[in-house]
Amino acid sequence: MSDRRPIALSDDHVARVTPVQDAPLYKPEWRMLEDADLDALADRLTRDHSRPIPIFAYGSLIWNPGFAVGRRRRATAIGWHRDFSIALDHFRGSPERPGLMLALASGGRCEGLVLEVEGGTEAESMRAILRRELVAHELAANACWIEVETDRGREDALTFYADPVDTATTRLTVEEQALRLAHASGPAGSGAEYLLRTARGLDAHGIHDPYIWRLQELVAAEIERWPA
Repeated sequence: MSDRRPIALSDDHVARVTPVQDAPLYKPEWRMLEDADLDALADRLTRDHSRPIPIFAYGSLIWNPGFAVGRRRRATAIGWHRDFSIALDHFRGSPERPGLMLALASGGRCEGLVLEVEGGTEAESMRAILRRELVAHELAANACWIEVETDRGREDALTFYADPVDTATTRLTVEEQALRLAHASGPAGSGAEYLLRTARGLDAHGIHDPYIWRLQELVAAEIERWPA
């Protein structure tokens, strides 16, 4: 018998989070990746791997891939689990209302999707993926190949922010994470919105991560405690 519960967090909860506009989208000291940088990085990451290029999606890439996707396949990352551990004072956070970004942490298993880059779009699709996921030279080390299990057996897939490097991380309890995500807001939106979209994206593919479900329940409960 499944202990799966419906998603408690809702659009109404998200609408109660006050927007923040006057915070940086990215850190001003970052050196942004240009097209030539993205192409060189894509070549280095994919040169010795077969086509189509498999991307392991476990968060926002599930509900907003932003590149030409061919086949989608269920996959389980071996030795990894989801963790809101990247500290944000930009993007979906701000100095006054800091947020958290989802990453992969060592240990356990993580159900997600393998998104295959559609054949013939490799150059533009890899630019789009790397520009969106890695953003700047300071974050460029956060792409790696990991082992995943699919209906084909075990294979490798490219993913992002698995045990993040060269970026600020924080270790919080799930209750502390929920409190921060409920209040987090930045120029790209709120932490609650990101969490809701992730929960819905997983649910649409029949993926139930108890950690995400517990977190969204706690965020919904926190927002409901606010004055009307």
